[in-house]
Amino acid sequence: MNQSFKSGFVTLIGRPNVGKSTLMNHLIGQKIAITSKKPQTTRNRIQTVYTDEEKGQIVFVDTPGIHKAKNKLGEYMVNVAEHALNEVDLVLWLVEPASFIGAGERHIIEKLKKVNTPVILIINKVDTVKKEQVLEYIDAYRKVYEFAEIVPLSALRGENTEILPDLIFKYLPYGPMFYDEDTVTDQPQRQIVAELIREKALHALEEEIPHGIAVSIDRMKERKGAGQKITDIDATIICERDSHKGIIIGKGGNMLKKIGSNARFEMERLLECKVNLKLWVKVKKDWRDSDFLIKNFGYKEERS
Repeated sequence: MNQSFKSGFVTLIGRPNVGKSTLMNHLIGQKIAITSKKPQTTRNRIQTVYTDEEKGQIVFVDTPGIHKAKNKLGEYMVNVAEHALNEVDLVLWLVEPASFIGAGERHIIEKLKKVNTPVILIINKVDTVKKEQVLEYIDAYRKVYEFAEIVPLSALRGENTEILPDLIFKYLPYGPMFYDEDTVTDQPQRQIVAELIREKALHALEEEIPHGIAVSIDRMKERKGAGQKITDIDATIICERDSHKGIIIGKGGNMLKKIGSNARFEMERLLECKVNLKLWVKVKKDWRDSDFLIKNFGYKEERS
């Protein structure tokens, strides 16, 4: 056992759409968390693993964004995010580049003041502002909370992200690996596949459908094809209204075909085999306010 090996859990927090999943995917070098310009993209706690055989292992816990909940799904998501703050060795808080600290950020600062976990502030998207403004933003945040470190970077462009692993290791305890070095995520494949379909639906539908869609995988089975492995996947996109169903299917089924072919492309890369994907659309009114349906679609409550 390497005596200088460190390992620990790190959570990424921040308001919805600040770039948490983009940063995590960049650090891990593989697509695990789905990304979209819409809020509430990440609904479940996703664990991904970064291993450096010399230095240690970082288990990233990507949580839903902390926000004021409007329904049961929202409450569930906020509980997951806040629960994570007490259970990890380090918090990475991502913010947009700005000197004005709004109500949403102040809400997060109040939550952070209640935990003893060290916090690294990450000012993301610095590629969108002038360099001299970044110092002003750092200064504004430094006045409201005592951060362990403040790192300006661009997750999308990979600017200044290379310093993060070493900074993180600085705050982790010495200890053994939690996962073997080949592990990249603890998400079951069915979950990742469902999330990929949801991501492609969010991208294709743009502004037309709110976040009221979920995806359930009805069947996922491998079989041998002509000299190659084939995975058959049957999945259902769940929406809240009949009018949404029509939009998701699209004229002559075009929208559903587009979502399916975009999702299949990513699945074949993920599963490293040919994928035969069949998609259906069902209406379940107000599923986001039903405890039973929320659990049914894979959003499980945390045990404290």
